[in-house]
Amino acid sequence: MSNDDNFAIPIPNPASFFREDQAGWGVLVNMDTAASVALNPTGSMIWKLVDGKRSCGDIASAFMNSFQESPLSLYEDVVVLLDCLAEDGLIGYEVRT
Repeated sequence: MSNDDNFAIPIPNPASFFREDQAGWGVLVNMDTAASVALNPTGSMIWKLVDGKRSCGDIASAFMNSFQESPLSLYEDVVVLLDCLAEDGLIGYEVRT
C-alpha cells in the first residue's frame, strides 16, 4: 500500500499479540493466522507507536524525536516495516480523506 503521510493511519489488528524481552527485542504474532515477525529494538519501538491515531509520518516523527541522530531514510524505513506488518495481517490501514 502506498502510505500518504496525512491519510494512511496504521491500525493494530486486535488479534496481534506482542511480547518483548528486557533488551527490547520482540515478537509479534497474528493469533488468527499464526503469522509472526521478530522485531529488533527499533522495530519494537515503532510497533508501540502504532495506536490507530498516528499517521506514518507521525510515527516517524515521534521515533525521530527519541534520538539525537536519525537516518535520512527514516520515514521510508518506517513505511517499509509497516507494509511488512500489513502483509502479515498484523496491522491494517484506515485511509482518511
